[in-house]
Amino acid sequence: MLVFKFGGASVRDSYGVKNLLNIVNRFSDDLIIVVSAFGKITNALEEVLKLSLKETEECNSKFEALKTYHINIINDLFPDKRNLIYKEIEDEFSKLNTILFNEKYDSYDLKYDQVVSFGEIFSTKIVSAFLNTAQLSNKWIDIRKVFVTDETFREAKIDMRLTLNKAEDSFSFKNDKVYLTQGFIGGSKNGLVTTLGREGSDYTAAVLANLLNAEKVIVWKDVDGILNADPRYFNEAEKLDKISYQEAVELAYFGAKVIHPKTLKPLHNKNIPLCVRSFINPEGEGTEVDCFKQYDQDLPIYTLKKDQMLISLFPKDLSFVMEDELSKIFKYLSEHRIRVNLIQNSAISFSLCIDNANAKAKQLVERFKEDYKVLYNDQLELLTIRHYSDDAIKKVTKGRKIYIEQRSRHTSHFVIR
Repeated sequence: MLVFKFGGASVRDSYGVKNLLNIVNRFSDDLIIVVSAFGKITNALEEVLKLSLKETEECNSKFEALKTYHINIINDLFPDKRNLIYKEIEDEFSKLNTILFNEKYDSYDLKYDQVVSFGEIFSTKIVSAFLNTAQLSNKWIDIRKVFVTDETFREAKIDMRLTLNKAEDSFSFKNDKVYLTQGFIGGSKNGLVTTLGREGSDYTAAVLANLLNAEKVIVWKDVDGILNADPRYFNEAEKLDKISYQEAVELAYFGAKVIHPKTLKPLHNKNIPLCVRSFINPEGEGTEVDCFKQYDQDLPIYTLKKDQMLISLFPKDLSFVMEDELSKIFKYLSEHRIRVNLIQNSAISFSLCIDNANAKAKQLVERFKEDYKVLYNDQLELLTIRHYSDDAIKKVTKGRKIYIEQRSRHTSHFVIR
């Protein structure tokens, strides 16, 4: 049994849905297909949610644009206007409308999950219906009734024990060879919809593979595989043929966008290979992530995290930064739910590089100011080079201001502007 995952870029229009059909038809295995929301629909739903809190006319306009986008795809895929998919999507938009404008929620994050999760419901209902009309029989599964999560909205954690039985019952392969379901979402014991964190569809595929002992997970992307650098920021990016789980975790942690950081653990636990292949060039071999013992390609690997903040803390009385002070610092980080990307300390200072993507970073700075002298710089970048050489470092840091430099056996880090 295989698990496929198709992201939003692969199904952003009717052509992408038809291409998905062509790819799936190449395989005869039992198959689970995990599909994300179409295109940039998750972002669009986030925008509609924010506008709904202001009750603006713009919200109604954006809502109708969302609906029109999906109806246009349906019109392209289903010439027969009597197809039940028209009513199904109309009903789902009615539910979304009610949640946006007529229901009250205890928190923004709770309402966020109820709203944003509709992207995956829209896309998977449409794709499943299209495959069935194209004689590729499949069963649509509501993953909200399979993945049992806690209620940490926007970053829900899956209860693997409770989810196992539901997954085995839902994906039994007794009467069906192909199942189609949603990525990114789940449901709490209390019946509330939850989301697993942005880009969580890869994680959905990995968890299903783990629970159901899949042979392999194939993630279909708009690139030929995992590249040694993001071509948006680096010239001459090259494909990696194979990398180990450990290598992939390092890349994901330091900013590689191809694989979600949480995806690899459930696969590694059961030695299930992950293959990243191109939906544009499905004949290509892609990149395989597996239990490889060593990195044997003569290529440095570059990752870049943008919008970083470098914070440096100094004790007000020039005392040493001892263990109890470090404990306090990490307690503040945990309270603000901020992950540290890099740390460096000296006798009387402690520096950390964090994502500066929202107001939490500035709130953290203000909290630190209560106990320390604080200096910070924002609009920085964190450059990481795996399997570096002096030439590789010079090539990408030339002309850049370096705030912090760290090197270990295999990895170098640079906080730069």
